[in-house]
Amino acid sequence: MKVVITGGGGFLGSMLAASLLRRGQLTGPSGEPEPIDQIRLLDAAFHSPADDARLSQHVVDISDRDAVFDAIGDAADVAVFHLASMVSGECELRFDDALRVNLDGGRNVFEAARAASGCPRLVFASSIACFGGDAIPDAFSDYSKPLPGTTYGMTKAICELLVNDYSRKGFFDGRSARLPTVIIRPGQPNAAASSWASGMFREPLAGQPCELPVHRDQCHPMTGYRTVIESLIALHELPSERFGCDRAVGLPAHQVTPRIADEVIRQVANERGLQIGQIVDTPDPRIQAIVDGWPIGIDGARAIRMGLPQPPPLQQIVEQYLTDFGK
Repeated sequence: MKVVITGGGGFLGSMLAASLLRRGQLTGPSGEPEPIDQIRLLDAAFHSPADDARLSQHVVDISDRDAVFDAIGDAADVAVFHLASMVSGECELRFDDALRVNLDGGRNVFEAARAASGCPRLVFASSIACFGGDAIPDAFSDYSKPLPGTTYGMTKAICELLVNDYSRKGFFDGRSARLPTVIIRPGQPNAAASSWASGMFREPLAGQPCELPVHRDQCHPMTGYRTVIESLIALHELPSERFGCDRAVGLPAHQVTPRIADEVIRQVANERGLQIGQIVDTPDPRIQAIVDGWPIGIDGARAIRMGLPQPPPLQQIVEQYLTDFGK
């Protein structure tokens, strides 16, 4: 079968592709396991060449309808993972681009999957930014009302509703993963309003200072990248009837503050003999205002009942990062 990953040049997209290559098969539209013979990665840019004959890289702007249709094709044995998106900080600054990429681009992906033969499975990477409001509860769940407080969250919430309706009509078999903030992302900080969540681990572990734009007790739901990849695949593999009418599943998460992160970093550094950098308080009212409207906790009970993985302890997530990308 063919797998298409939008955002395939990014951190999660490339890790998902690598995991699927190791796995070697997915459940096809027939309901039976089928071998993966090609994975098409779609993204605006790629930073390293494909290293497997089954991988192909396609420089595609998902707001280009024809390019998306061409990449997904009309074969019956296709699976789609839609990860491509502008991030939160960018969306706040560039409203029209956010609509063009996240909404119009999402519709292009959904329409291309609809046009494919059969009823392909599609996994959409949504976000806890779907939630917000004047009063933030201790934890949002799959049964909470979406009330996004950012343009980014609004686009994700609309795409979740589209996935529900396209699935109801039998256009494709969709499921949405409502992601917490994913840690620890390697590389440089990006324009996401949650970039500090990875930075407050990544930079100190590399012996560098980290500028923290939010206050030390800012609570935020976080999970590890390995758990997210496992969850995306697990969602794809679940039978359609397990979802009911609500195809969006919130992934379990830890409630993490910069203060907690600092304690875990020091513990890991002590065990490994690392010299760590400092977390430097650098308040940014724009970032703080965005984050203030986000959930501080996620109730992932429905995901757990469906058999999706829970994140390991925070210290283990840090250890995984150091094993995969660090010292």
